[in-house]
Amino acid sequence: MPLRDRILSWLPSSLAASIEADSRRWVFDCPVCDARSSIWEIGGVRWKAAGEPRRLIRCPHCRSSRLMRIRRASDDAES
Repeated sequence: MPLRDRILSWLPSSLAASIEADSRRWVFDCPVCDARSSIWEIGGVRWKAAGEPRRLIRCPHCRSSRLMRIRRASDDAES
């Protein structure tokens, strides 16, 4: 069991569900293969966060590591 899941198992289920739902809304687009993935898919957590940071992320689809901008999926309508 990944560390993220072990930590979430200690929390009340409603809080863990809120953390998962919010983390799934934060996405990044790979500039190499154009695939979109959520932070949750790569084992991360981003809960009650703000801003659009750039992080070194390994794409789960093409396996390339790049500096990628993390943003809320709902921001697509504004872009």
